[in-house]
Amino acid sequence: MRVVTFLSRRLLLVALIMAIVSVLIFAVVQILPGDVAVMILGTSATPQDLAALRVKLGLNRPAPLRYLDWIDGAVRGDWGASLLYQMPVRPLVLERLGRSAVLAGLALGVGVPLAVGLGVLSAVRRGGLVDHAVGLVSLVAVSLPEFIIGTALILVLAFRFPLLPPSSLIDPQASLWHAAPSLVLPVLTLVLALLAHMTRMTRASMLDVLEQPYVRAARLRGLRQRRVILRHALRNALLPTVGIIAINVGYLIGGIVVVETVFAYPGLGRLMVDAVNHRDVPVIQMTALVIALTYALANLAADLAYAYLNPRIRY
Repeated sequence: MRVVTFLSRRLLLVALIMAIVSVLIFAVVQILPGDVAVMILGTSATPQDLAALRVKLGLNRPAPLRYLDWIDGAVRGDWGASLLYQMPVRPLVLERLGRSAVLAGLALGVGVPLAVGLGVLSAVRRGGLVDHAVGLVSLVAVSLPEFIIGTALILVLAFRFPLLPPSSLIDPQASLWHAAPSLVLPVLTLVLALLAHMTRMTRASMLDVLEQPYVRAARLRGLRQRRVILRHALRNALLPTVGIIAINVGYLIGGIVVVETVFAYPGLGRLMVDAVNHRDVPVIQMTALVIALTYALANLAADLAYAYLNPRIRY
């Protein structure tokens, strides 16, 4: 019963957050510079044609009514039509979301176990050669922006040693296996970018847990080091890392615009940039809403993971 109450409260909080975010998204889109009618018809259009298009698009209606129509359509699955691509927004956004999800899933699947393992190893061997090496690599990775890491990987692995393709233009009909070589460089860029944060957080949390009395007591009982680390220390040390992972999920879905641009990867972040450049309002609103929903659900998953790892949170 407590679990149901816990989950119900979190779901209500997600719904409240999404309602507030939707209002903010709509308000920000309304104050973007430029006129949609002018961008569609061009500067040579007559005032009569511009006025007719504004009526057709509903731009002459009051903002509250337009917001209610938009959010009602979003809930019902009618996301409107793209002004730039001349197609329904829903399949366009979902297709790009799927591509970003593939990239994010691969990056998390490689980065999370590697970061946790390096963080634990660095904490267990504190002050040693491994600790210093992991700390140095993490410091360099966290200091470099993604476009620098991506460009360096392209120069080395695509041009100096032509092992991988420099871009990630993917044929929609190609299978994941055939597209795999094109995904290696962007995934590697994201792994290096994520590795630094998660490794440092895991190391710091692990060092704190290793100093706790129950860990020292487990060692005094003669338990093996491996069992002390995996059974007694790691579970509690993962709590802060779970929060970092949840934040990175939202970042990977919508915030990897730089990586998608560097490697010409057709994901959700790049779609949003193109929509903003062309004032494609329906696409801007729905991509922003989907990204916000991704962040909210990632944090909900983090809350559930917190409750599983630490039962006291459920109370």
